[in-house]
Amino acid sequence: MQHSLDMLNFSRIFVIAKNVFQEVIRDRILYIIGVYILILAAAIRLLPEVAANTDGKMFLDFGIAAMSVIALIVAVFVGTGLVNKEIEKRTVLMLIAKPISRSEFITGKYLGLSAVLALLIAIMTGIYLIFLQFGHIHHSANSIVIAAVFLFLQTSLIAAVAISLGVFTSSLLAIVLTLAVYLLGNITQDLLKFGKLSNSPGIQQLTQALYLILPDLSRLDLKNYAVYGLQALPEPSALIANAGYGLIYSALLLAIAILVFSRREF
Repeated sequence: MQHSLDMLNFSRIFVIAKNVFQEVIRDRILYIIGVYILILAAAIRLLPEVAANTDGKMFLDFGIAAMSVIALIVAVFVGTGLVNKEIEKRTVLMLIAKPISRSEFITGKYLGLSAVLALLIAIMTGIYLIFLQFGHIHHSANSIVIAAVFLFLQTSLIAAVAISLGVFTSSLLAIVLTLAVYLLGNITQDLLKFGKLSNSPGIQQLTQALYLILPDLSRLDLKNYAVYGLQALPEPSALIANAGYGLIYSALLLAIAILVFSRREF
């Protein structure tokens, strides 16, 4: 009996995730892919580094940076609206009135968006590798694929932040706060070092608190390693630990989102 219930819960989550995936794919994905192709086509023609340097390091860096920015935009702008728009339109009342728990609702939304990000990053990575191949730019495909996997983990974490903030605040404020978390999350280690250099106990406590609370997104950023090749990548144990960190942090954010959402009255 319990096994059947667990399967039923999973199927409800799958239906919600599928609906999110289909809606986002239908509305936006082709335009986003088209924009990325245009950006790479313009870059490979215009960046002087491509012509001056056979390694094409500038294009390598630009291509994966553009991929990161596009995935971030999708995670932030779609993620903040996934739950919030249901609340604002009052359609959430019909959804939670059905035999769907609030935890299934949040989990399904997150998994649907994560699937979109996975597909988007996979397609952009393939396009990026094609441009590198036809541009005769020296690169390590393995390093780029690993960096793309960690980009997915990073943007999935940001999607969890966006959904969590979208549960209890407006879409605009959630967007601003999520972008702030992203920016600060990339410099948490620098903030901690700054605090240690400061003579002010208050600043030291603040930077330590920010370091503990904010996600350390630099652990999931392998863009530079993709540019400089496989030999520069961290050890496999470090990669596994960093991937685990991203997954656990995302799970904690979802747990917070579920807790807040379960206490909301509609």
